[in-house]
Amino acid sequence: MNNIIKIKETDSTNHWLKAQSKKQALDEGTTVIAGFQTAGKGQRGNRWESEAGKNITCSMILYPQFLPVKQQFLLSEAVALGLKDALEQHLRPVEIKWPNDIYYQDKKLAGILIENELTGQITGKSIIGFGLNVNQEKFSPAAPKAVSMKQILGKETDLDVLLEKTANAVLFRYNALKDGNSGLIVSAYHDSLYRKSGFHLFMDKDGVFTAEIKRVTDDGFLHLTTDAGEKRCYAFKEVSYG
Repeated sequence: MNNIIKIKETDSTNHWLKAQSKKQALDEGTTVIAGFQTAGKGQRGNRWESEAGKNITCSMILYPQFLPVKQQFLLSEAVALGLKDALEQHLRPVEIKWPNDIYYQDKKLAGILIENELTGQITGKSIIGFGLNVNQEKFSPAAPKAVSMKQILGKETDLDVLLEKTANAVLFRYNALKDGNSGLIVSAYHDSLYRKSGFHLFMDKDGVFTAEIKRVTDDGFLHLTTDAGEKRCYAFKEVSYG
């Protein structure tokens, strides 16, 4: 089991772990979990809603120095797959909504926020933040698509056991990437994508359109083909699901 640090409260576990890593050398896989985050962050600068003591809000430090900057999205894929693996020990179906939200059916079960520190063309250090809805039963109207394991399973899940499973599963996928198995990571990620088959609604700056997912490249770009046969490519934040 990797090193897990428990703290009662912090503004953000990503902030906390980043600050600690500047004070002392931390082993790869070191994970900090907070009972409550006063300013937890989600993707797109959103705040992550989490009731105190009910969910997993944690961050892990990795040193993917083997990974060129232009391929850093492979890390996001490996981490998302690890979280999916851990959750699938409890419930199915679990899917990955590009780039790395974790979905159960059409509801958001978990989110991932990765902050990379680059050294030249190498990804020197990564802080991986996880927000996982576990035992919370009600969410604010501002999070209409949120769902928890408690709502799905009808029972509570032990947070300590789930955290250990999650950390181990993420490190397993990460080590597979480190060992050169990027092809397997890419294949498994694509097979796990939310709405990976058929045509679905998407929205970009020009409006709503219908398209199907073709692939996600190592730099994280989403490649779509519209129902009119037009090929389009988007970076994160340039397109959303309709």
